[in-house]
Amino acid sequence: MERRILAGLAILLAAVATARQTAKPAAVSNKQVADEVIALTRAHWAAEMKKDAAAWGKNVADDYTVFEGAYPTRIDGKATMQHVVDGNFSSSDTLITAEMANEKVQVYGDVAILSYNYIASIRGKDGKVSPAMAKSTRVYVKQGGQWMLVHANFAPVTAPN
Repeated sequence: MERRILAGLAILLAAVATARQTAKPAAVSNKQVADEVIALTRAHWAAEMKKDAAAWGKNVADDYTVFEGAYPTRIDGKATMQHVVDGNFSSSDTLITAEMANEKVQVYGDVAILSYNYIASIRGKDGKVSPAMAKSTRVYVKQGGQWMLVHANFAPVTAPN
């Protein structure tokens, strides 16, 4: 009787272990994560080009923080940054191109760090097109199955003369 109980318990434990292994999601490659966070960044830029604040905030976490070259301090919170974005979108300056160079994505579980050189063109209200460049870092965290932007640092650089 005791042997049957032990054998049954062993079978039950083996079934639980097998179920746990098969219930795990398939491993996601670092390349797939890199492609996803780069696509989110490009979607951010597309929203800026359309001056679409709702699309801009889609994958931004509520506790988002950012160091932005135009401001002397860190901006805390999606809601605060959304006001800044709304103000920027009401200006007559328009982002017309945005690209990244030297992009690198480092993945640590549910954290992905994207660093790159930002290269863009902005059309001013006078119609003049000016370059915009920055050394950029974006930190994404997987929350509820989605990559969310939790922090960014945009350090402006000037064009060489």
